[in-house]
Amino acid sequence: MRIGTLDLASNLFLSPLAGYTNLPMRQTIRELGGLGWATTDLVNARSLIERNPTAMKLVESGEGDRPLAIQLFGSVPSEMREAAAICEGLGAQSVDINMGCPVKKVTKIGGGSAMMTELEKTADLVRGMVEAVKIPVTAKMRLGWDAENITAPDLARALEGAGVAAVFIHGRTRAQGFSGSVNLAGIRAVVQAVKSIPVIGNGDVTTPEAARHMISETGCAGVSIGRGAFYDPWIFRRTEHLLSTGVLLPEPVFPERISVLRRHFERYCEFYGEARGARLFRKVAPWYARRFGPSRPFKQRILSIESRADFESVIAEYLAWRAAFCDASGELLPKFRPAPLAVDFSEGDAGVFARESIPVPRGPVETW
Repeated sequence: MRIGTLDLASNLFLSPLAGYTNLPMRQTIRELGGLGWATTDLVNARSLIERNPTAMKLVESGEGDRPLAIQLFGSVPSEMREAAAICEGLGAQSVDINMGCPVKKVTKIGGGSAMMTELEKTADLVRGMVEAVKIPVTAKMRLGWDAENITAPDLARALEGAGVAAVFIHGRTRAQGFSGSVNLAGIRAVVQAVKSIPVIGNGDVTTPEAARHMISETGCAGVSIGRGAFYDPWIFRRTEHLLSTGVLLPEPVFPERISVLRRHFERYCEFYGEARGARLFRKVAPWYARRFGPSRPFKQRILSIESRADFESVIAEYLAWRAAFCDASGELLPKFRPAPLAVDFSEGDAGVFARESIPVPRGPVETW
């Protein structure tokens, strides 16, 4: 598919998740294949202008991390224009505007979902950003502020008129947060509202089948996956294969999961330094464990790691403990195997896929 002047290898996107979609994660996901586009964590425009060290770390990129969009939030037109130009100077292929974050400390300064409440003002802000850069500008939004204020179709039309190259739409309102069901009809209404720009669907895409279902039901040009990439980092490769061939690839075997977990952890240590990287990885590793089968000791011990040595010790202890649940070949005995990944929108969530919000980072919004 195409966004602005960019031709993408696939129509699958990694959604920005504050505190998670950093360079180590993006490189790990890209290495597994199938991903067409990734976006940084949301970054405060003013913090980027001031070259705040935390903000600069959020937008740091590296080898193979292309194509990449930097996601900005803010509500001051001059700051958003200047920050967009900085993103272009940093080598980003696109600038994405966050109009969907429901977190109060973002919306109270007029960013995130609050931008959906003043369409004309938002369109003017976006038009200024489009004029300030040569790279594509996109927008990520929700269906509206709440069930009584579904503004996404009108906003999408206004943004298309302002020059955005694509719209990403999460099928919930700001009021819903991550609760309730994704409204596929709402996403379809946004697709039908625009004339020529691609609309990318988002929300509850936790399996390749769910991605295919969203595209089929809404007519969206592609899907953006956030939490589903934590449940299954291989989801992009598996989804691309399903969409192109109709065949669903099997889930990766346990040794591959451990191998990718190790590479992901090592990237954290290289990016943040060993001590800080180990501490930050404590919140990432348990997501891998959801497909390990029995894993309580791993989930408990991984929360206290301080170093590479600690990490390898936890892995070694867990592998020894897990052997009791496996046959002679190392495969989990049938009664201990995780249920297949078979969630679709029509079936609702179950077990490992119970909906939950991924918490945003602590601290003042100025440091994002």
